[in-house]
Amino acid sequence: MKLAEQPQVICTYLDWDSEFFGHRIARANPTRLDHLSMNELMSWCSENRIECVYLLAEPDDPQTLHLAETNEFLLADVRLSFEQAVDQSPPPLTGGVLRLASEEDLDALRAVARTVHRDTRFYFDQHFDRAKCDRLYETWIEKSLRGYAQAVFVAEADGKPVAYVTCHLRGDEAQIGLLGVADGYRGASLGSTLVRQFLIWAAQESAKRAVVITAVVPALWFCDGFLPALVSPLVY
Repeated sequence: MKLAEQPQVICTYLDWDSEFFGHRIARANPTRLDHLSMNELMSWCSENRIECVYLLAEPDDPQTLHLAETNEFLLADVRLSFEQAVDQSPPPLTGGVLRLASEEDLDALRAVARTVHRDTRFYFDQHFDRAKCDRLYETWIEKSLRGYAQAVFVAEADGKPVAYVTCHLRGDEAQIGLLGVADGYRGASLGSTLVRQFLIWAAQESAKRAVVITAVVPALWFCDGFLPALVSPLVY
């Protein structure tokens, strides 16, 4: 006898986000909503005193976006997913100083992270405190260095780390978590070089696919061989 399929919980309360930002935050689990499920979502948020709910909507579903707009959600981000097959014999990198990050790099990496991600969704939503948004990315790069990411590579200039990429492996899929280049060092191809280092790492880890999820206009990703896989609006 087959077990009855469990109904999907409409939302998930996000403990870490809520504690960090000082607001009760949840994530909507469905990516497609109709009138009934939207009413369920709004009731759940009211019952649980939710102040902010993330909804990642399917891009080909106008009903979900219309219902979100009707219920005063804010378009906070358009999430772009890019991917490519991993070349198992990538060409070696030449030039530049690239290496794995170490604990001694943490202060420099936090300083970069504090200022280089201000085109992301948390800054777009004026309800989030700007200083906490800065600290979010400082915390993110710190956690990545201390084990959240499988690898963190840095690019050096003037004797210090000025750019980084965090690398994650989920099964046979490699993914970039954060990519940042300090102000004053952009335009020197450091970001592109770090992406190529990520692809070399992905091949060494026997990944089949390389993925990046971003909201930034993706000229960099096209140049490095990534192709668009999905566009998803993210509303709060």
